[in-house]
Parts: sequence; C-alpha cells; structure tokens
Amino acid sequence: MRGYVLGLLALNLLTLIWGTTFVVVKGAVEGMAPSLLILLRFGVAALFFLPWLFRLPSGAFGPGMELAFWLFVGYASQTLGLAHTSASRSAFITALSVVLVPLLLRLAGREVGPAFLAAFLALAGVGLLSYDPYQPPFNVGDLWTFLTALAYALYIVRLEVHARAFPSLPLTAVQVLGTALFALPWVLAEGEAWGPVAWGAVLYLGVVATALTTWLQTWGQRHVPAPQAAILYTLEPVWAAFFAYLALGERLSPSGLLGALLVLLATLLAIRRSPA
Repeated sequence: MRGYVLGLLALNLLTLIWGTTFVVVKGAVEGMAPSLLILLRFGVAALFFLPWLFRLPSGAFGPGMELAFWLFVGYASQTLGLAHTSASRSAFITALSVVLVPLLLRLAGREVGPAFLAAFLALAGVGLLSYDPYQPPFNVGDLWTFLTALAYALYIVRLEVHARAFPSLPLTAVQVLGTALFALPWVLAEGEAWGPVAWGAVLYLGVVATALTTWLQTWGQRHVPAPQAAILYTLEPVWAAFFAYLALGERLSPSGLLGALLVLLATLLAIRRSPA
C-alpha cells in the first residue's frame, strides 16, 4: 500500500509538470521545427541517464525501444498538432487516452471493472473541455492530437508490463535515448530544420518535462495499475488549461469549467479504488 500511495503522488506530480508543457511547446514551435524540438528535448534528457545505459539488465533494450517508439509517435504528433490548435484543446484531446486504455485492455481479455465508469466520466469532461465555445474551431491540429491519444494509450498499456519487469532508471534511459534516435531521421529528412533554437524551452522540456517525468511515470506505474494511471493522467488537461489561461490568456466557458470538474471527479473515483 505504501508503494501504491507513493505511486499516486508521483503520477499526480507529473500531470502538473505535463500541464505546463503545452504552453512551452506551443511557444517553441512558433520559432523552430517540431522535429528539431523533439530531437533536442530527448537528447538533453538522455544525457541524464547515460550511466544507466551502460548498466542495462539483460533483455531491457528491446522493451525500452518499444516504449520509445510509442513515446516518439505521441510526442511528435502532439508537437505537430500544437502548431495548429490551442494549448488547452491539445491537452483535452490527449486525455482521450483515458478511455482508450481500458478499451485496449478489455480487447486484450483483461477485466478492468469499475475503471470504465471513471473513464467515461472523464470522457464526458474532456468532451466539454475540448469543444468549449471559447476555443478555436476543429482543425488539422486536432487530428494530429487524436493520434497522440492513441499512441499514449498504447504506451501506458505496454509500460505497465515492462515497468514491472525491469528497474525504472535503466528502462527510462533506453526510452529517452530511443525517442531521440527515432527523431533524428525526421530532422535529417527535413534538411532545413536546423534553424533557431529556443534553448530555454529545450532545457526545461528536456530536464524537467522529459527526464524527470519519464522516470516518475515509469516508477509510478510499477505500483499503480494502468487503468487507474490513465484516469489520473486526465488531470493533465486541467493543469494545462490553468497554465494556458495564465500564460496565453486562453479561457474556459461555463461548460468547459464543468468539464474540468468531471475530470477531477473521475480522478477521485479512480484513486479511491486501491489495487487488490
């Protein structure tokens, strides 16, 4: 139970940090290529895990690279989407992974029980938040972000399996390095991507919002089951909306505020059900 409570605290902390990233990324992609931002963000993060790359447990490299692939797809599509959609809407659509996780687990034959109730309560909240009348109309950035939600759902499901089989730090090391390696061909293919770099954003995203949060997520999901973890992650758009309001002036309508409340209720329902 102690590990479960600490896992909950770790996952809640990372949702707060994630909530800040939408504003930071949106500002960064206005002046630099999304591919370059992904490469530098994860390249910086990988530097912190170099000692563990040389001490990988047997069999950890393959699972780490699998997780890195889903991370790359998720971060790349989200970064592309933020070039077109609002920071708060991007966060809300990303939170659709909360519904996809129990659905994927159910398709795999796993019983997820009451997680469905909290998941669909969260979905209702995300729906109200995503199509808030104060937000811009549906656009191609939203489509990119739907891919983000699917990639993150697959990542959460697979992370639960691998996080219990390998130590957190070596597994995190492979993930962040692998994501940078997946981004490198994208940068090279674009050719002109090497332009101005928002180093302040890169360092914050790399050190705090990638190195720290990827470790927190990997460690936290050793103790918190995937269905509950996914619901906890719906706090991310609530934080994102708060920071988008402070930094970008993005506002929520009354229906959007109701959506945020539903997300919080779903989160409370999820954490009340401790694992057996």
